[in-house]
Amino acid sequence: MTASYPEIILAVCLLILPILYESSHVFRYYLKFFVYYSIGMINSVILLPVFCCRPRDVRNLLVASDFCRIVSTLVGLRWTIRGKENLEKKQACIILSNHQSSLDVLGIMEIWRLMDKCTVIAKRELLFAGPFGLASYLCGLIFIPRIQTDKAKNIMNEAANRLKSDKIKLWVFPEGTRRNDGKIHSFKKGAFHMAITNKLPIVPVVYSRYYFLDKTTKYFGSGNVTITALPQIETKDLSLDDLDELMERVRNLMSATYYVTSKEGLSSANQKAT
Repeated sequence: MTASYPEIILAVCLLILPILYESSHVFRYYLKFFVYYSIGMINSVILLPVFCCRPRDVRNLLVASDFCRIVSTLVGLRWTIRGKENLEKKQACIILSNHQSSLDVLGIMEIWRLMDKCTVIAKRELLFAGPFGLASYLCGLIFIPRIQTDKAKNIMNEAANRLKSDKIKLWVFPEGTRRNDGKIHSFKKGAFHMAITNKLPIVPVVYSRYYFLDKTTKYFGSGNVTITALPQIETKDLSLDDLDELMERVRNLMSATYYVTSKEGLSSANQKAT
C-alpha cells in the first residue's frame, strides 16, 4: 500500500527532528520552550473543569503543579531544594525570589506541595493569555498592573487580608524583570511595603544561576538548579521608615546565597563536562 503525502511528511519530520535537536542548539532552545509552553497550555485546558469546581482556590495550584512537573524532566532540568523547613510552616508570609527566566515557574512547581497554600503575583496581561490566563485566575493568582503603581499597591494590600485569614503564602519576584546575568538586581518596594504594613514575615528564596541558559546565543542545555529557602525575616517590629534598610538586608542575604550556590552549580557542571 502506497503511503500518502501526509504520512511521508510525518516520517521525514520524525527523522529530521532528532538530527536538528542534536546538531542545532538554536533549534533545541526553541523546541524546549515550545514543549514547556505547550504543556502548560494543554494542562490549562484539561484542568479547567477541575478548577471551576472550586474557583479562586489557591489549592488548585497543587493540582496544576503535579501535572506540570513532567516538563522539568522533558527539558532536562533537575532541582535541589534546601531549607524545606522554611517553606513548610502553615502561615501567611511573603516569599521573595530572584527572577531569571520563565523557567522559575518550574522551580515553584517542584516545591508547591511543601508550601501547600501559595499564590503568585502576576502581571495583569497574563489574565488575557487564553486558557492559561483563565486557569491562572481560577487558581487564585493576584494580577496587578505594572504601570499603575498606586493601584498595584492597593491590590496587594487588599490581598493581605485574605493571606492572613487563610494562611496563604504569596510568591513575589521583587526584581520585576527577568535577568540571567549573574547577579540579583535592585528590588521594587511593593512587596516590602505590604510585608511591613501587614506585619507579614518574609521568606527569601534563591535560585542558583541558570548557567545552562543563554537568551542571547539561544542556548538551552540540561542543568541542575539549587533552590534555597532562607529562614524567615520578621517585620512585626518594623515601620515604613525601615523599608529601605529591610530591602537592602534581604537583597544582601539573597545575593550571598546566590553566589555560593551558583558557584557550586557551575563547578558541578564543569566536573561532569570533564
